[in-house]
Amino acid sequence: MALKERMEAVLNVGLRVPSIMLLDVLYRWDVSSFFQKIQRSSLSNNPLFQYKYLALYLHYVGYILSLVLLTLPRQHLVQLYLYVLTALLLFAGHQISRDYVRSELESGYEGPLYLEPLSTNRFTTALICQLVVCTLCSCVMQTKQIWLFSAHLLPLVARLCLVPLEAVVFVNRFAMIFTGLEVLYFLASNLLVPYNLAKTAFRELVQVVEVYGLLALGMSLWNQLVLPVLFMCFWLVLFSLQIYSYFSTRDQPTSRQRLLFLFLTSIAECCSTPYSLLGLVFTVSFVALGVLTLCKFYLQGYRAFMNDNTVHRGMTEGITLLILAVQTGLIELQVIHRAFLLSIILFIVVASILQSMLEIADPIVLALGASRDKSLWKHFRAVSLCLFLLVFPAYMAYMICQFFHMDFWLLIIISSSILTSLQVLGTLLIYVLFMVEEWRKRPVENMDDVIYYVNGTYRLLEFLVALCVVAYGVSETLFGEWTVMGSTIIFIHSYYNVWLRAQLGWQSFLLRRDAVSKIQSMPTATSLQLQRHNDICSICFQDMVCAVITPCGHFFHAGCLKKWLYVQETCPLCHSQLRSQSQAAATPAPPPPGRSSASQ
Repeated sequence: MALKERMEAVLNVGLRVPSIMLLDVLYRWDVSSFFQKIQRSSLSNNPLFQYKYLALYLHYVGYILSLVLLTLPRQHLVQLYLYVLTALLLFAGHQISRDYVRSELESGYEGPLYLEPLSTNRFTTALICQLVVCTLCSCVMQTKQIWLFSAHLLPLVARLCLVPLEAVVFVNRFAMIFTGLEVLYFLASNLLVPYNLAKTAFRELVQVVEVYGLLALGMSLWNQLVLPVLFMCFWLVLFSLQIYSYFSTRDQPTSRQRLLFLFLTSIAECCSTPYSLLGLVFTVSFVALGVLTLCKFYLQGYRAFMNDNTVHRGMTEGITLLILAVQTGLIELQVIHRAFLLSIILFIVVASILQSMLEIADPIVLALGASRDKSLWKHFRAVSLCLFLLVFPAYMAYMICQFFHMDFWLLIIISSSILTSLQVLGTLLIYVLFMVEEWRKRPVENMDDVIYYVNGTYRLLEFLVALCVVAYGVSETLFGEWTVMGSTIIFIHSYYNVWLRAQLGWQSFLLRRDAVSKIQSMPTATSLQLQRHNDICSICFQDMVCAVITPCGHFFHAGCLKKWLYVQETCPLCHSQLRSQSQAAATPAPPPPGRSSASQ
């Protein structure tokens, strides 16, 4: 059953790809320039090419038919393709019959077939081919009336009956006319089928909109047509055809630099229309999803797929590519310029994928360092991936500086790569600190301070890098060429990477300063008090060699209580307020019982 469902899913996507390809061809076809070429050629006197507006109407009809083919239900789509396959088989039968009659006319032999070996061979070959065509047609149309598809056997029967060759030609024409009449009769008898299908579909759409709304209709069509997979398959077919057409016309081997240029130009050729651009967007999304899934599988194995929602992954990279392509007018550029711009956009997408890989790896690596898991293979996978994320972004930034002239866009890519390397370096340092603490077999009292300083250092470096990027962008805008897109990117970069980073860093500093002030205002427990208390820290559940005493009389590790105070200013056990000495002095004492504030 699962195999049948998979086959139906493959058919649901594969049978709709030609409709999108037809839409892409119609978008590329310029009717006006086509007729200008016709007028300059010898076909200008042909009455078929005199009606320009008729061709325009047919152009729009082609769009409508393509959309209808795209949205047909799978059962009707399969049936339509079976009809088309039957028509192709009948045309193949006609070609076989015509070639046989032509070969007989060229030979000029009109005697019995068994007396001429070559004539016997031609007859036998044509007969076998026609029988195969008839059998396939009857199987495809699911009918036992095989005589409906056997009109092309008439020239063979006439030749077997020693009919003159001139008469065999007329028999072949009669067979062709008879087959054409059959096709016309079938089309006429099913003429109202498209109208009935459209009427039924319209009625169902109206019912869905009335009951569930337009959003539900859009989601239903999205799921039924599987648009992301459909556009990805369409783009892969275009890209494969582009690569095949290149290698089929070349005899000499291609160098590595030429292969890279071929790769970029082929991608540029395959995103010259909105349909192919959407195909590239979904292809990049699925590639990013595959890379991120492989990254998590490398870190966690099969446990990575347990209760893991990976639907949202990869869409960030695809949406980034789409926004950049629309804002830069990628479709309207020439192929060479489009390939150059695509190389920059793909660098941005790769930088985004590396950042997403770090978001996956960072909590896993830190959790592995904080845990007591001694599996060397797990630690090797975590460290090796971090080393890759440390080295590859730096190498990518170096390659960009080597091959491209520096501008604001490239500086954003380089800064993103540098930020990724800085974050990975901070993660590795914290991981090493956790491993050192594990190796010492006892907790380090000031470990929280060390981790805070490590995080603060690389976050300060991130802030400085973002500030340099904004400064470069502002200077380029003021003294260079001003663009709306560039100014928008500078504003967004300034808000998210400069202002928000500074705000979050300052809030973290204030929270930490307040927590340190509270801890310093609390008395430190003596060894005698710890011996009398004889308990563990209620936050980390570890033995207490040293501790602080809260105003409510509870004992905690100073570092553990400091982390708790980042979240809330209450005791973890009794939830009473914990205030520093400055806050306690600034807060007025409550009035004694029995007296109101007015009487005071």
